[in-house]
Amino acid sequence: MKHEPRTRAGVPARPPAPVPALRDKHGRTISYLRISLTDRCNMRCLYCLPEEGVALKSHRDILTLEEVLRVARVAVSLGVTGIRLTGGEPLVRKGLVDLVVGLSALKGLEDLAITTNGTLLAPLAAPLKAAGLGRINISLDTLRPERFPRLARRHLFTEAADGIKAALAVGFDPVKLNVVLVRGLNDDEVLDFARLTRRPFAPGLGAVHVRFIELMPLGESAHQAADLRVTGQEVREWLLAAGELIPAGGPVGNGPAEYYRWVPLINEGEVLPIGGAGTIGFINPISRHFCSRCNRLRLTADGKINPCLASTLEIDLRTALRSGAEEDELAEILRTAVGRKPEEHNMGAGEDDELRRMSRLGG
Repeated sequence: MKHEPRTRAGVPARPPAPVPALRDKHGRTISYLRISLTDRCNMRCLYCLPEEGVALKSHRDILTLEEVLRVARVAVSLGVTGIRLTGGEPLVRKGLVDLVVGLSALKGLEDLAITTNGTLLAPLAAPLKAAGLGRINISLDTLRPERFPRLARRHLFTEAADGIKAALAVGFDPVKLNVVLVRGLNDDEVLDFARLTRRPFAPGLGAVHVRFIELMPLGESAHQAADLRVTGQEVREWLLAAGELIPAGGPVGNGPAEYYRWVPLINEGEVLPIGGAGTIGFINPISRHFCSRCNRLRLTADGKINPCLASTLEIDLRTALRSGAEEDELAEILRTAVGRKPEEHNMGAGEDDELRRMSRLGG
């Protein structure tokens, strides 16, 4: 017989009160916080940052890891169940592993993930896994070493590949590869990436999940995005010309992707990865935006809450943090940000797109 938990006085204990959901004025539940840890990056991807002359925030303007943890604790107390660490490149941030330990200990946090370019990941994969990190997304726009420097403006392909192998080797599952296609530069690699879901990234390893993301008019790509963008529909057509797309349940995550398994028309003697084939996801923020399902807020590296990736609206949290604000005051700022979340984005419609740096907003 199951007994109810009791207090010392013998009175049945009350179950913990449910955490009230954060809801915006459009009825969406906000349960996901993306935290940019730094505006620094060791690459200069051509659609994100200029090759030279990037103005970086001073260290005193960037939130400390203790401040990040405090914001996260308040967010989780309000019903946030998923956190993703981003940058810039989050792996350049000193103390990252200790931060992951602190975040993973937050009661109520169900999903802790990171997005990285993978170039610094190989020696950190095992420590991050042990610290409590659940998932890793790795940005990789080409599978061709000779092409990598043109897209990333750095000669770091080997390091990125080693990072992916390390993530798989220590047991991260899923490992998602984020691919931004740029017309005329890497759009001829769609089938190469699709085949990657049908074979191990390296012998003896599990599958990766590939996600094709439409180029957004942000940062360096703002004025050319319309000409350089490859739509999700185009990618679908190329894949269907060479195989079958079977709707699939996506891997664990808070993302808006639509997932499929791709089966080629011609069997190329493939050896499926350990655990079976990976999936292909489509994230189409421009051609088929998913604003009605958006569940996220963003915390910028310098302590601003951004309710929408495509909005220049920012609500200052750093000043409150550094002026001794109590947790209820911080919670009210987060509620205010949720209340000002727009119904849908206007990417490409404004004149400020080039000012919205992914390296600061965190993607």
